[in-house]
Amino acid sequence: MRKRLGWMLTLMLSLVLILAACGGGGQSASEPNTSTEPGATEPAAEPSGEAASGGTLIVGRGGDSAALDPAIVTDGESLKIAQQVFDPLLAYKSGTTEVEPALAESWEISDDGLKYTFKLRQGVKFHDGTDFNADAVVFNFTRWSDPDSKFKFEGDSFDYYDSMFGPAEARVIKSVTASDESTVVFELNQPQAPFLQNLAMPPFSIASPKAVEESGADFKSNPVGTGPFTFKEWKRSDSITLEKNPNYWQEGLPKVDSVIVRSIPDNTARFNALQNGEIDLMEDLSPDDLATLESNPDLQKFNRPPFNVAYLGFNVTKKPFDNAKVRIALSHAVDKQGIVDAFFAGQAEPAKNPIPPSLWGYNDSIEDYKYDLEEAKKLLAEAGFPNGIEEPLTFYAMPVSRPYMPDGRKVAEVIQASFAQIGVTVNIESPEWATYLDDLSKGEKDDLFIIGWTGDNGDPDNFFYPLLDKDSIGGNNYSQYASEPLHELLVKAQQETDQDERAKLYEEAQVVVHEDAPWVPLVHSTPLLAASKNVQGYTPSPTGSEPYADISITQ
Repeated sequence: MRKRLGWMLTLMLSLVLILAACGGGGQSASEPNTSTEPGATEPAAEPSGEAASGGTLIVGRGGDSAALDPAIVTDGESLKIAQQVFDPLLAYKSGTTEVEPALAESWEISDDGLKYTFKLRQGVKFHDGTDFNADAVVFNFTRWSDPDSKFKFEGDSFDYYDSMFGPAEARVIKSVTASDESTVVFELNQPQAPFLQNLAMPPFSIASPKAVEESGADFKSNPVGTGPFTFKEWKRSDSITLEKNPNYWQEGLPKVDSVIVRSIPDNTARFNALQNGEIDLMEDLSPDDLATLESNPDLQKFNRPPFNVAYLGFNVTKKPFDNAKVRIALSHAVDKQGIVDAFFAGQAEPAKNPIPPSLWGYNDSIEDYKYDLEEAKKLLAEAGFPNGIEEPLTFYAMPVSRPYMPDGRKVAEVIQASFAQIGVTVNIESPEWATYLDDLSKGEKDDLFIIGWTGDNGDPDNFFYPLLDKDSIGGNNYSQYASEPLHELLVKAQQETDQDERAKLYEEAQVVVHEDAPWVPLVHSTPLLAASKNVQGYTPSPTGSEPYADISITQ
C-alpha cells in the first residue's frame, strides 16, 4: 500500500509540475529540496552606480580540466566548464538540487514508472548553428550507452553514465526514441527513483552530433553545446576562455561578454590574485585566509552549502588491504578532529559515513572508529602484523585543492606521521591531476589515497552507487570494493519509490560500509569562496559548480 501510494503521489506531483513547466517559463519542476540548503549564500545586492553589463569575468580555481567533453569525465574541474558550454534536458534551480526544466520544457511519467516522455524546447541551436532536437538527444544517449559506439573514441569511457544508469549488462535505460522532432521517449528496464535528478547532472548535457561526428577524438578539446557560453581557447594548465553565446535560448543571459577560468593551484597565490584584482572570483579559499577576507571591504565571502565527503581510500584488491581488520586498524590511526582543527578553521566536521549529515538517509547511530593508536596496533597484530606493516606503501595525495580538501598533501603528511607510530610506512606521491584520477580508476599504482566527492544531485544514490557499488569498479569506485550485500541494498533503493523506505535502505547500507571499512571518511567541509565586491548575482550550488550566466560585474 505504501509503495502504491508513493506512485500516486509521484504521478499527482508530475501533473502539477508539467502544468507549471508549460506555463511558467522556467518554473521549478519539482518540490523544493531543502536537504542541501544550509550554508547557501544569497547573491549580493546590486549596488548603486553604473549598471552591470558586459565585461569579462575571471575565475580562479585550483586545477585544470581533464577534458571538455562532459560525458567522458568525472572530475569537477572538467564539469564546471561543461556547465557553461552545454545544457542538459533538466537543470537544478539556482543554489539547490531542485529539478527544473532546461532543454526539456515538460515531461510525463507512466503509471508504472517505466516510461518518461519529454517535450523539448524548440528553436534552440547548437553553437555550430545546427538544430537541437529529439534526434540530437537520441544521438547522445545512444553514444553513451552503446559500448561499441563509433563515437566512443580511444581512451574514452562513459563512467558517469555507467554509474548512474547501470553497466552495459544491467542498464536502467532500455531505449531512447524520438517520436517527433520535439518529443523524446525514455523507456526503462526498471523504475529508478532518482531518474529526473540524474538527468539534470552536467555529464548528461547534450552535445552537437555534428561536432562529435566531425571532431572525433578532438571533441574533448573542442566542445560544442547549446549553453550560455561558447568555447574559444584552452591553454593547458593555465586558462580556458569562453565567449557569450549571442543566441542563447534564455533571454538576457549570459550577462558578461566572456569568461576566463584560470588554473592557480596554490591557495595563497589564488587569494593574492583576487586581492590584487587579477581575478574576480575564486574557489576553495584556504580557511587560514578567512580572517583576511572578512577584514577586506573590497571583497565578499560565499559559503558553498556543505554537501561533500573527503576520504582516505584503501585499494582492497591489494594486500594487506584485502583484510578488513587491517583497514579498521588504520581507521583508528587517523585523527580526524586534529585534521579539522589544523586545516579547516572550523569550516568542516569529522566524517563517519560516506554521505553528509545534511542528506536524508544519514545514519547517525553509527559509532565512528575513534582515534586510538594502541587499538590500531592491537588490531594490526590480530590481523597478522604484530610489528606493523614492513613493506612501504604508496600513498596518493591530491596535487590540487578541492572543495572538500584545501590541502591534500598536508593532510596526507599528518596521516603518514600517525601511521609511522604504529609501524606503517607510506611514501606520498602526487602525480599531475589527470594522471592521479586515471591511476585511481585503474587501481594499479596506489595502495591508499585521498580523494573526495561532492554530491551531484541531492540523492543518496549519487554517493553510494558511483563510489562504492561493484558496478562502478573501473570508474569512481577507486577502492575497487565489491560487496554483494551492499549491491542488493543499493539496487533495491534505486527501485523503491517511497522515500522513507529508501532512507531505511541507505541507513542499512552505511552499516555495511562501516563494518567493511573500504574507506576512512575524513571530513565534510563547508567550502569557502571569495569574490570582488563588483561581482553580482552569484549563488554557489551544493553540487560544487554552477553556470556563470547570471553573474554580472559592476563598475
